[in-house]
Amino acid sequence: METPPPLAALVQMTSGIDPAANLAAIDRALGEAAALGAAMAFLPEMSLLLDRDRERSAAHLAREADSPWPAALQEIARRHAIWLHSGSMPLLADDGARRVNRSHVIAADGTIVARYDKIHMFDVTLPSGENWTESAAYAGGDTLAVVDTPLGRLGLSICYDLRFPELYRALVDRGAELVTIPAAFTVSTGEAHWHVLQRARAIETGCHVVAAAQSGTHADGRATYGHSIVVDPWGVPLAEAIARNDAGDAGYDLVLAPIDPAAMQQARRAIPLARSRAVRNLDL
Repeated sequence: METPPPLAALVQMTSGIDPAANLAAIDRALGEAAALGAAMAFLPEMSLLLDRDRERSAAHLAREADSPWPAALQEIARRHAIWLHSGSMPLLADDGARRVNRSHVIAADGTIVARYDKIHMFDVTLPSGENWTESAAYAGGDTLAVVDTPLGRLGLSICYDLRFPELYRALVDRGAELVTIPAAFTVSTGEAHWHVLQRARAIETGCHVVAAAQSGTHADGRATYGHSIVVDPWGVPLAEAIARNDAGDAGYDLVLAPIDPAAMQQARRAIPLARSRAVRNLDL
């Protein structure tokens, strides 16, 4: 009898301005994910604190070495014996002058095995009139991250990174077999671009895409698109959370999907992008 492929659990949240409440929802979600047999759980961007009021949020922020949040997630992962991708959290950069938007991959024994700082800053003025200048407070990262997990070799990215396909090509070149794209997408950009970009990243890399998202109306007044999704390497959505005005009665919605390495191998055999690129290595 064949062993079934491991399950990824996506935790869709409506994170707010109270880190303790967000942590409590994460704890409940990981307990449910572990009980359902998930090998690894994925949180959305800014899972611990979603607050566009930078003066108010500053009271919660510290350098990673001084922040209680990574240790709290380590304890939750260890207690539920499940691997965890933190989505991301705001922390002070090591120099203390600016912030970073940082992901952590935590093993089931609580060990942090990878970190990634969001590279591309969300500096946009949208047709809806929304204006976002992430770089006013956040410093972009400069290091790629790929790490072995129970689901395969995982490439890390965050939200706005989704729009830069060269990042995902670089992750595949470093061995990525699946990629994660935690997000807090705006409603207007989500309606226009979320699904097509997730599917494009899967197709062009031959990777599973795992994208946990924020959803609904948040305590800081913003609204996010939701639609947490897993896409297979052929571009087929495997699971998707519905969009809600809140994240369920438990403070989250949970969706699970199998991550079958055979699907990656089949997609890459059918359309051998790496081989074609090597043969036709043009200097464009």
